[in-house]
Amino acid sequence: MRIGLLYPTRDCGEDDFAALCRRLDPAPSLDFAYVEGDTDVGPDAAAQTAAVRALGTPGRLTAAADKLPAIPDVVSWACSSCSFAHGLDGAREQARALAEHVGVRASSTSLAYLAALDRLGAGRVALASVYHPDLTAAFAAFLAEAGVTTVHAVSADAGSDRTLAAWGGHRITELAVAADHADADAVLVPETALHTTPLLAGLDERLRKPVLTATAVTVWDAMGSAPAQSGLGTLFSAGPSRRRRSSSSS
Repeated sequence: MRIGLLYPTRDCGEDDFAALCRRLDPAPSLDFAYVEGDTDVGPDAAAQTAAVRALGTPGRLTAAADKLPAIPDVVSWACSSCSFAHGLDGAREQARALAEHVGVRASSTSLAYLAALDRLGAGRVALASVYHPDLTAAFAAFLAEAGVTTVHAVSADAGSDRTLAAWGGHRITELAVAADHADADAVLVPETALHTTPLLAGLDERLRKPVLTATAVTVWDAMGSAPAQSGLGTLFSAGPSRRRRSSSSS
């Protein structure tokens, strides 16, 4: 299987995606193409939101897809904020535009979260967000459109993708622990620059519930029909996605 990922910032979390794919059986091939634009616009919340919305326009995504080195079996927009900031209809439109342009199944990190929550039967979540509170609220609103309730959220307001790519496992774990809530069925960590693959099983064990990282849900959703995998947390042990119309386009 060949997965084509559209990615927002070069040399950030690509190696984490590759590490996760190497641990899968069967291991998919992985190609990246980069969406032109800039989300590193400083601390202003309104400017951050405008930047991620601009980066996620269908025209930018289809132009990036043309740079993939080969036609993939599935293409996914591997960016959390740039897909959820457009709302549920906007995320679906991104996937639809990619599917029509490339001619294969298409999804995004935000839509992958919905597919993962559906597969696990999780309707109440906590958000371990690295974003500014306004972007965290936008993610909660996106989830609410799909019938998912956010019971607790923390916002690290951590800055650029390159800053987040340098976070160590201890800092990521601290954020997930701070976000957890007794009423949450799962904890979501929405950022594809974070290196979370080595943490997947340990986070679930620590919090005694699924901890869904952006890298993990993106790859799991793209795999679609992959068998259950061990050692990668609850989501991968649950097996293939039971797809809903809201979670991808083909």
